[in-house]
Amino acid sequence: MDALSRLKQNAAEIYSEDELRERLAADRPLRVKLGVDPTRPDLTFGHMVVFNKLRQFQDLGHTAVLIIGDFTTLIGDPSGRSATRPVLTRKEIEANAKTYVEQAYLVLDQAKTEVRFNSEWFRGMGFEDCLQLARQMTVARMLERDDFAKRYNARTPISIVEFLYPLVQGYDSLMIDADVELGGTDQTFNCLVGRQIQKNAGKREQVVLTLPLLVGTDGAKKMSKSQDNYIAFNDSPKEMFGKIMSIGDDVMWDYHRLLLLTEDAGIESLKAGHPMEAKKALARRLTDRIHGEGAGQRELEQFEKVFSKNELPDEMPAFPWHQLADEDTQTLVNLLGATGLFASKKEARRLIEQGSVRVGGERVSNPVEAVSRPAEPVVIQAGKRVFFRLT
Repeated sequence: MDALSRLKQNAAEIYSEDELRERLAADRPLRVKLGVDPTRPDLTFGHMVVFNKLRQFQDLGHTAVLIIGDFTTLIGDPSGRSATRPVLTRKEIEANAKTYVEQAYLVLDQAKTEVRFNSEWFRGMGFEDCLQLARQMTVARMLERDDFAKRYNARTPISIVEFLYPLVQGYDSLMIDADVELGGTDQTFNCLVGRQIQKNAGKREQVVLTLPLLVGTDGAKKMSKSQDNYIAFNDSPKEMFGKIMSIGDDVMWDYHRLLLLTEDAGIESLKAGHPMEAKKALARRLTDRIHGEGAGQRELEQFEKVFSKNELPDEMPAFPWHQLADEDTQTLVNLLGATGLFASKKEARRLIEQGSVRVGGERVSNPVEAVSRPAEPVVIQAGKRVFFRLT
């Protein structure tokens, strides 16, 4: 497979393919830009889709320029949003940025990665510089963006600062002299603004290569932390393996294609077999990729032990009674909530009411069922993946 064909794999759009072909033929390392805003402390498998493409460029001898948007995060990316994104403090942004860089190297070749923070050039800009940048875009052009148009028509507030976001992202391309910019399909407008800003400055316009958005574990919406349908690089091996096994069979093939870069022939071969085996292979390989060789196989063995053989996992957290309760009896929902294993007590209550909680093997569906201090350790199971011992 030649370089262009390899880079076209999984691409949604290329603006333009002829320009990319020309630059690859120039036989010089290209500067390939990817920007990420550190809005949370961890990257997700949604990020892995574009990181995979950036790694392909690196493997072909090109330079990855990873822009950490510590300045753009102060604005909040409006892409795909129906409301203004909450603004983080500088301290929160700095803490998140540190973890982003560490996690990026789980996919990228550190030796071929140039990390830049866009506060390098924006913190020194004066208001006159901002006005000059703002003159490069009209309100009419901004309202061509689908998310802005929908919010405008629905009379949902749009901050003037949000209008600046595509300009700020585009200015990054000018400052680092990008040859190529990568992004999800929701970033197309922002990336094309970068081309315009480069052109206005008399520079050669960057090629824009966009990639599909990964559907989350709910099988319906884009993977997003706000939708709670994400798999994070920071998830434990057990959490990661379990979340992957929870995705629908129809969604699984996109994960094989976009995360493992399985080609069409390989997908068809997997479809010829049992979907459960294909999903186990997916979960094992992705868990290995993030947590190291062998991590996926260990989780697969535990998964099969619990779900195929109905046995208890070998390892589970243990909580002494006094850590969870002050009295000799406590309601089940309060016990579960005190473990910290659930997103909230509301989530624990939902699992109990659904009949997904077992105490010592017995199903309990009453959240306020009284549980007494056990004379011997007892195993509590909540849902398919949470097990702990109460001692």
